[in-house]
Amino acid sequence: MYLLSLYFTAALAEIAGCFAFWAWFRLGQNPLWLIPGIASLAAFAWILALSPVEHAGRAYAVYGGIYILASLLWLWGVEGQRPDRWDAIGATVTLIGAAIILWGPRGG
Repeated sequence: MYLLSLYFTAALAEIAGCFAFWAWFRLGQNPLWLIPGIASLAAFAWILALSPVEHAGRAYAVYGGIYILASLLWLWGVEGQRPDRWDAIGATVTLIGAAIILWGPRGG
């Protein structure tokens, strides 16, 4: 459970940081939005580096599945746009892939 909460925390930090840039660039918000955005992106990188997975590439691959789910939750909770069935199907497929990468048996 620790690992999944770590990935969700990293995803929230990355999405919030990217959204700050989106808000400034696409929504015309004040450039001061960039300050917490940069801090959030730095926090994302640090949190993801805490992953106990042995190889960075595998950690990033697993994170990708969690990121997709977190992005759809952001879409719904922050932007007020409910994900559709295709979003749900895509997230399910990626989470299955992430689980296989994370928990698949590895030969020594």
